[in-house]
Amino acid sequence: MNDRLNKLSLWMRENNVDICFVTNPDNVFYLSGFLSDPHERLLGIAVFKENDAFLVCPAMEKDEAKKAGWNGDIIGHTDTDRPWDLIKDAITARISSVHTIAIEKEHMSVERFERMRNLFPEASFIPAEEKLRILRLKKDRNELATIRKACELADFAVQTGMAEIKEGKTELDIIAAIEYELKKKGVTAMSFSTMVLTGKNAASPHGNPGLTKIKKGDLVLFDLGVVVDGYCSDITRTVAYGEVSSKQKEIYDTVLKGQLKALEAIKPGTAASVVDLAARNVISEAGYGDYFPHRLGHGLGISVHEYPSITESNPLVLEEGMVFTVEPGIYVPEVAGVRIEDDIVVTANGLEVLTKQPKELLTIE
Repeated sequence: MNDRLNKLSLWMRENNVDICFVTNPDNVFYLSGFLSDPHERLLGIAVFKENDAFLVCPAMEKDEAKKAGWNGDIIGHTDTDRPWDLIKDAITARISSVHTIAIEKEHMSVERFERMRNLFPEASFIPAEEKLRILRLKKDRNELATIRKACELADFAVQTGMAEIKEGKTELDIIAAIEYELKKKGVTAMSFSTMVLTGKNAASPHGNPGLTKIKKGDLVLFDLGVVVDGYCSDITRTVAYGEVSSKQKEIYDTVLKGQLKALEAIKPGTAASVVDLAARNVISEAGYGDYFPHRLGHGLGISVHEYPSITESNPLVLEEGMVFTVEPGIYVPEVAGVRIEDDIVVTANGLEVLTKQPKELLTIE
């Protein structure tokens, strides 16, 4: 049993949990090393207080699970099998009675919950999310090395996009160029749908890129991330194409000042709320508080958005090994949208910024 499973089993013993049935593919990967997108098929890992865990996956992925390093039992199910019956048999072969089952209530569908409840009608169900979030919260050396590689590729992707900016090119033209160059480097997946937003489109924090053409006087926003060996990066940069207005520059400078203030605040022992407010206060004092509508950042790792949430109300104390984004933004409709985002890891004495792309306003002629 690996160290991560051991920690989960210890929590189960301390809380008298008989089974922890994990179904979120990200958490299955964290616990087993097996990364899978099962689509509608059932994927899971059953963990016990004392007995060995077993993996459930589509039968066609059994060999991939073994190649990924899973040495335990595997229940491989075909499209005509009844996987829940197979799961019950595997559980009852390991333990004689089931009183408490931990599941990811945020992830498991009602249909699957009802099937599991029917298997063990006398059992009570508790949430497993909090423990799994805590297990994943601080990254180890190997995880950090992988995230650094993902961040290097994110920096490369932004540089590639900037080099593609020309008048008349569309947002989707730029995205196609970025992802083509990443494919040539062996990247098989992005952390999320790549965003390139130009001009007024960038004033929507989660805008949808399209056929809008870039023109002189636009600010162009890049928001993208790259997946490397199951771990994500996430970067945002905003650049000027030609000369932009004094108002656009003011907005950019305010966002940058706020982001730098937030970075200065990061160190072990500081509350997440303090980091958020370091940036938020700068932006509010400049008169743009109403135009910064989202949290400062989010945890980053196997999931592009994971625990913790860096908000002005989160009292969580930062610890060494935590990885999260720092991404203040100002979005003024019909004027400009600016966001600057870096990925950071909390170190023993402060932080390391993992994304290295320069942040001073770059003007592309």
